[in-house]
Amino acid sequence: MSDDTIRLATIGRIIRGRWRLLTALAVLGALVGYGASLLFPPSYTASASVLLPGQWEERELLTQVDVATSSTVVDRAATTLGWPGVSGGELRDRVGAKAADGNIITVSGTADTPERAQHLADQVVRQFVTFAARMAGENADPEAAAGPEALRQTVVQASRRITELAEAADPGRTVEGVQTRTELAKLRTALQEAVNKLDQAAPAATKANMVVMGPAPRPTGEAPPTRTQLIAAGALLCLLLAVLGHLAAARRGRRLRAAPEIAAALGSTLLGTVDVTEERPAQRPAGGGPWARLRVLLDLDVRWDAPAPRAAGDEASRQLRYRRLCARLRDELPSPRRLLVVVPDGDAIARRAAGQLAVEAGGPPSPSAAHGERPVLRTVEVSMDRPMVPDRDDESGVLVVLSAGSWTAAELTGVAEACADAQHEVVGIVLAGAVRARPTRTADRPRHAVAPVLATADDATGGAR
Repeated sequence: MSDDTIRLATIGRIIRGRWRLLTALAVLGALVGYGASLLFPPSYTASASVLLPGQWEERELLTQVDVATSSTVVDRAATTLGWPGVSGGELRDRVGAKAADGNIITVSGTADTPERAQHLADQVVRQFVTFAARMAGENADPEAAAGPEALRQTVVQASRRITELAEAADPGRTVEGVQTRTELAKLRTALQEAVNKLDQAAPAATKANMVVMGPAPRPTGEAPPTRTQLIAAGALLCLLLAVLGHLAAARRGRRLRAAPEIAAALGSTLLGTVDVTEERPAQRPAGGGPWARLRVLLDLDVRWDAPAPRAAGDEASRQLRYRRLCARLRDELPSPRRLLVVVPDGDAIARRAAGQLAVEAGGPPSPSAAHGERPVLRTVEVSMDRPMVPDRDDESGVLVVLSAGSWTAAELTGVAEACADAQHEVVGIVLAGAVRARPTRTADRPRHAVAPVLATADDATGGAR
């Protein structure tokens, strides 16, 4: 898994294998989101729009946005509202403005109730329009405001008089008449350009005539993030973190899968591979304390990244693998042919393979065996955290049975060291793999019902045979 590319199928395997854990974490995240919603009371946002007539450049609109949220405007709005315990500094964090298309500035106000949000937006807009009008000088002397219009009228009258003088002058009979008509034409053109400039400057004077586009509507829903959004965000965040944690753990996984790596970690040779039909127990044991029961409840005792079971062959081919392996043990082991079969604790596939191997070893020897005596296998489960192997009695060595992709090199090295400490030699390794069982199975050949002898790591003296 550490070298595989993460695909959607991998995420699907995580969901299928850890759906109980993911559900529990999603519920926990939803509870965290609900708790966060209690710390942040609900808020409501109301908005009011102001139209700025005339032609405005983008930087001028941004200037008006800054004016709308300035401390002067907000402080005046706070004074007018008169909310107890709420100052202008606090309102500045609740007021916002932005420029929209069409020379429209939208002012928003946020409060703890819809009514307050509406009043805040309306009051800020009102103070903004008043302050902008004062800045533009709309409250100046009316006579000064009428000056540009009087000048325009004077220019128009002068232009008419020039036209009359030009028509009354000598119609080009003398040089002086031509010069007079030319000078009058230039003067009329200059006056006309002045009138045009005055007309172009006129819209700028109307920029201060801002129009409030109605009162702010009362908000009907909470401003984000709402309680529902916080709950959903908490659930999704915990779910995402759980999936990412599984992916990171799988990418950094150091469990050995290749047979040469496993043989090198145990310091022995691979004798063969056997198949075990996939079988999930109907009820897993829940003993071992609250933590063990919790692991069973959340499916933490089942690996989600275990290799997918291969398609199974027929029963005869699987039994043939076991018979060949037992025949190899009969031929290669010296007398007495007694082996201590070491199975990692918690490796259900290896435990079932060891049991099937003990059944095959208890059967009649094959005709091709060099010796008639059959090997005797004693199975012991060893904890991988602190491996302890029984002391050597009359066994010829240790046979390690395990499943690939379940243990790290350090854990397997610990098993090899435990065997050496008990004066056992690891004579071989058997890899067990899970396969999918077929709907119909061939009839099994008769064999002796020899159950494997299970021992524990505490049996330091060898125990009963």
